[in-house]
Amino acid sequence: MCMHLMITVMRHATLFFLLIASVLVSAQNSYTTKYDAINVDGILGNTRLLNNYLNCLLDKGRCNEEGKTLKEVVPDALITDCSKCSPTQRTSIEKVIRHLVKYRRADFNALAAKYDPQAAYRSKYQKYLA
Repeated sequence: MCMHLMITVMRHATLFFLLIASVLVSAQNSYTTKYDAINVDGILGNTRLLNNYLNCLLDKGRCNEEGKTLKEVVPDALITDCSKCSPTQRTSIEKVIRHLVKYRRADFNALAAKYDPQAAYRSKYQKYLA
């Protein structure tokens, strides 16, 4: 009887750890969607907000919570061609890149110089530059 109880407890413990491991692996395969509802158009249309984000990304100013997360994700997103991005994040990234290239080219160039100094990943986002 005691042996049966031990086996049952071990099975439950094993299942629990497998569940935790799968959640951790899953979390590493995608970025948080916590900010997917952020109003990207509102930020792009507000010079002060956009400047705050750009200054954060370029280490020229303080970062809010969203900016800190973005700053942590950008290098990995470049390397992986945004493979961990949600569809909403991909759409937002395209919108931001197109906006910066069209209206704020100097800022786009500064970001590219900081996050892709060897131009190793530019071919991946070249489609947004046309």
